[in-house]
Amino acid sequence: MADQLIRATAADGGIRAVGVITTRLTEEARQRHKLSYVATAALGRTMAGGLLLASSMKRAESRVNIRIRGDGLLGGVLADAGLDGTVRGYVDRPEVELPPNAKGKLDVGGAIGQDGYVYVVRDVGYGYPYSSTVELVSGEIGDDLTNYLVNSEQTPSALVLGVFVGANGVTAAGGILIQVMPKAAIDDELVALLESRIESLQGFTPLLQAGKTLPMIFEDLLGDLGLEILPEIQMVRFHCGCSVDRVLGALKLLGEVELQDMIEKDEGAEAICHFCGEVYKADSNQLTQLIGELKTDSGS
Repeated sequence: MADQLIRATAADGGIRAVGVITTRLTEEARQRHKLSYVATAALGRTMAGGLLLASSMKRAESRVNIRIRGDGLLGGVLADAGLDGTVRGYVDRPEVELPPNAKGKLDVGGAIGQDGYVYVVRDVGYGYPYSSTVELVSGEIGDDLTNYLVNSEQTPSALVLGVFVGANGVTAAGGILIQVMPKAAIDDELVALLESRIESLQGFTPLLQAGKTLPMIFEDLLGDLGLEILPEIQMVRFHCGCSVDRVLGALKLLGEVELQDMIEKDEGAEAICHFCGEVYKADSNQLTQLIGELKTDSGS
């Protein structure tokens, strides 16, 4: 099934639901960053969470930046997702691996740690971005982003994220977000019903592995509550906006002395994009051109 995002409503607009499948883009991230099993799960969950959070924004250029930093061996996890369906991200220590947890699953919580913070920045496409910080709850990412939504956005929410990594790579990844809008939040019975149904789920990836599509998952959860699945299916993908020109622009900021030193010692320069792992090389001719541009800019 292609990587995609769909939206739905229920209870006369009192419930908002979003689902995303991110199997292929998570596998691309795994390969690009040479991620361990547990690092793949951590980054995959964070990227899916970023796409789900970005889905409610309004302007096409809107983006959500999620940074999770705990006291575990994995260090930090960062994902940057847009309303346009693009997402990218990286892990500080992609080689870290841990044995399965007590439930026999990838120990994402242990890798991230439980003492730390979740930082969320929403860039709405104009003005200053909005930023929020909440403490980690479990390090499992889904719980932590749910805690962010409840405490920072005061929206009763349930977020279920999952990544299944096998011997041949990622075979299932994605998540669902269910939110109760203010006009329905006063209905305690409705909120309790949704909570019980979410709690009954045995994760997200088992549903995909059982052949469930996003509409089928929504039908199971909300079918008796006036479910309306919106017709637009949005494709999502791993995408980074880095380029040779951007790398050269960054190198130019180093100044003439540093660039000349690179030419003399290394006959060029190499840069690696943290977000996508792409390697860029600039030869001595390109660095010489940058020095020339700097001299022209300074009038010397």
